[in-house]
Amino acid sequence: MRIGPYQLRNRILLAPMAGITDQPFRKLCATYGAGLTFSEMMSTNPQVWHTEKSRLRLAHHQDAGINAVQIAGSDPDEMAKAAQVNMDYGAEIIDINMGCPAKKVNRKMAGSALLQYPDLVRQILESVVNAVDVPVTLKIRTGWDLEHQNCVEIAKIAEQSGIQALTIHGRTRECLFEGNAEYDNIKAVKQQVSIPVIANGDITSAEKAKSVLAYTGADGVMIGRGALGNPWLFRSIESLVEHDSIIFEPSLDEKCGVILQHIQDLHKFYGEEKGYRIARKHVAWYLQGIQPNSDFKQTFNAITVPKEQLLALEEFFNLIVMDKQQC
Repeated sequence: MRIGPYQLRNRILLAPMAGITDQPFRKLCATYGAGLTFSEMMSTNPQVWHTEKSRLRLAHHQDAGINAVQIAGSDPDEMAKAAQVNMDYGAEIIDINMGCPAKKVNRKMAGSALLQYPDLVRQILESVVNAVDVPVTLKIRTGWDLEHQNCVEIAKIAEQSGIQALTIHGRTRECLFEGNAEYDNIKAVKQQVSIPVIANGDITSAEKAKSVLAYTGADGVMIGRGALGNPWLFRSIESLVEHDSIIFEPSLDEKCGVILQHIQDLHKFYGEEKGYRIARKHVAWYLQGIQPNSDFKQTFNAITVPKEQLLALEEFFNLIVMDKQQC
């Protein structure tokens, strides 16, 4: 799969997720097979471009692969300027967010709210594409609500505007993340445009990824919530989709080692004052796949010293491994 001049390692992508797809997580997912990873959503407000929060969001590591940055906003000129700033900071792909369903984003006429205004969509896309020398991609939903599913119209506008790839989440804004994602609209879009189309929504297993690709004819799949606490999902999807072979999940020992390293990377990346807080949500997601009913989550969340977090995790994992060996 190609996006502009870039040949991707495979067609399995990590979705941009606010508060989640920071540098340590992108690097981890890339290690396990994500062919492209996206940064957290960046605002077009110039007042926040040079803040510590923005600096962390823009931080990139070569091990994460191609530097793809997502931006969100509603003013064509501001979006163009934001794209230029991010390109100057090293972005190799600019992704435009027109899929976020969050109220605080939609109130500013950004994210999925833009799907209600195709003319404005065109203005934004053309402004950004003309402002930068890197590929521009777009992420959308199927429409604002079930009565106004206009993703085919938006896809055609995107193609005409020079967008290099289009990701579609199989829900409307009205659906939020409720119910099941549907893929009929993604299939319809793929039949109407020639640019790469990436299917997104409820892809939580290798088998699901393969079936979605087969049904929609999409060029790739994007994994969002399915990767939380499960970065090795990319390896299993790549194995089945690209090589038609089944690969087993990592051993418990490997998972524990990966988790410890991830938490240590978070401490280093964010610093002691913030790192231990960020670590809590990731540990909660990891526990869902290892020991979901454990009381350890509460124990871990009470720890406020990074080194003590690591010691507690190591002790907890050692006990789990010992229990498994005795069974």
